[in-house]
Amino acid sequence: MKSILLGVLVAVAVAGCATTTSPTGRRQVVGGVSQQQLDQLGAQAFAETKAKQKTSTDARQNAYVQCVVGALVAQLPAQWRQTRWETALFVDAEPNAFALPGGKVGVNSGIFTVAKNQDQLAAVIGHEIGHVISRHHEERITRQLGAQTGLGILGALAGAAYGDGAASAVNQFGGMTAQTMFLLPGSRTQESEADVVGQRLMAEAGFDPSQAVNLWQNMMAAGGNRSPQWLSTHPDPANRIRELQRDAPALAGVYQQARQAGRIPRCG
Repeated sequence: MKSILLGVLVAVAVAGCATTTSPTGRRQVVGGVSQQQLDQLGAQAFAETKAKQKTSTDARQNAYVQCVVGALVAQLPAQWRQTRWETALFVDAEPNAFALPGGKVGVNSGIFTVAKNQDQLAAVIGHEIGHVISRHHEERITRQLGAQTGLGILGALAGAAYGDGAASAVNQFGGMTAQTMFLLPGSRTQESEADVVGQRLMAEAGFDPSQAVNLWQNMMAAGGNRSPQWLSTHPDPANRIRELQRDAPALAGVYQQARQAGRIPRCG
């Protein structure tokens, strides 16, 4: 009876979800949140970041970043080109960048220490935009909601059968299991997929896709000690470099076609 009840409750919890296909053909479960809600969450997170972090007043660097973003956005599918994209450059030594639903792009000034030219900067930003157009935020929220719902149901059933101690144990162990065996592997998959999508996007925009390899070599040289890959939300840098090297030759034609079509970014 409890197994039947669990099945019914889980079915109800995921009834609003749907399956779709990512830009690389991967099956995704989405629908835990609407696009409007995602855009609102992205706008809120962006506003909070701008309120907490200092934004750069360096006109040259701001124009440089906006130029790269603009060149990449111009090659997005129509639904994403129609988004009103906003860019902010933050004064932060950490070499990092992000993109959020609703067309928000944040770049730390520290990125210039590893992104040595416009092509390498495009690799960073293309990767982050790749997360957005691949619906990774929606997918991740849907997964997290499903994991939380499932653990709550299991905890309630264990508590009813064996007491509060059992419910607590289920929730603690289940949370750890979901984090290490379910949520984190999904994140690594998304990171690898964003590499693929971003590298193609930069080639379509007229940036040299082989420079994505150089970027990650620079990142690897600048990085410190890392956690084991199976506990990381990001692919191992060496594996990442090998995959980008593998894909770069196939994108050389896309890059040359973009240049022949006049897509020759001159950002900096």
